[in-house]
Amino acid sequence: MSNDFGSFPGDASRGPGYGSPQQPYGQQPHQNGPSYGYAPPGYGAPQSPPPSGKIKPGIGWIVGVWLLALVSIIVGIGGFAGGVLGAVTSAAPTKTFAPGENTTVTLDPADKPAIYVSTSGPTNFECTLTGGTGTPSLQKPLVQQTVSGSDGVVWEMGLQIGVEQAGDYQVNCTADPAEGTTFGVGRELAAGSLVGGVIALFAVPGIGILLAIVVTIVVLVKRSNARKRRAAASAGQWGAPGPYGR
Repeated sequence: MSNDFGSFPGDASRGPGYGSPQQPYGQQPHQNGPSYGYAPPGYGAPQSPPPSGKIKPGIGWIVGVWLLALVSIIVGIGGFAGGVLGAVTSAAPTKTFAPGENTTVTLDPADKPAIYVSTSGPTNFECTLTGGTGTPSLQKPLVQQTVSGSDGVVWEMGLQIGVEQAGDYQVNCTADPAEGTTFGVGRELAAGSLVGGVIALFAVPGIGILLAIVVTIVVLVKRSNARKRRAAASAGQWGAPGPYGR
């Protein structure tokens, strides 16, 4: 009985058998045609980790600029109060005299001189003004003004003084009752003397608040753009998609 289950080497007529040479396991026969195999899907080149850390510019810019705006408001209020106080103090009488006393005062029309009265109660008074050149005049003010000197004495403007030229003038006033009444020559509290305080009240805080608004908008826009760039960098950290994702 023959035990030949395969063909002899080189005998191709009998077809392949168990004795014929085999390709190594896992290897494909060499083909001249195109290969239909696919490389494993790639995930792109390794990327660096997404950026980390705080987003710039920081919120501290916004906090700081609004603190600066608050300081500008305080400075503006202080400047207004100082300007008003300075104007009131400068208008207060520097030359005082008692009822019935003849007093010589130097008057200049540019200073808008006025006669002030300080009294402890209702008082009727009359004044006369002589000297100088031209005809000096006295008239009741249309608007009542009250000022306070550096010594804390409160004065009410009693009469406006009209002179044509600067010079020395003689003034005399009487009061009923005379006790507790004092007269003085000062200046009118003109609106122009308050301009500096008004400018300080509105201009300084306005500039501070405007600067705070502009810086806040710029910082928020820059932070928004920084977030978008970080999100884009994080989305692209895995590289380009593989062939199956196209």
